[in-house]
Amino acid sequence: MTFSIGNKKTETVKTITFSKEQLVSSKKYRHQRDLVNVLLADDRLYSFEEVDILINKFMKGKVK
Repeated sequence: MTFSIGNKKTETVKTITFSKEQLVSSKKYRHQRDLVNVLLADDRLYSFEEVDILINKFMKGKVK
C-alpha cells in the first residue's frame, strides 16, 4: 500500500507476526523447536526476524 504525503510517497510495510505455538510448529524452526519453545513468551507475537535474533543471541552467549 502506498500513501502520498506532500511530494513524498511512503510505503507502509506490515510485519507478519506469529504466536509462539505457530512458530514452534512451523517447518522453519523444526530443528530448533525446543529452543524456540524456551525463548519465546506465550502471550506475545513474534516476527521471523525477531525469533532469528533471539536464537542467534542465545547461541552466541557465553558458556558457564
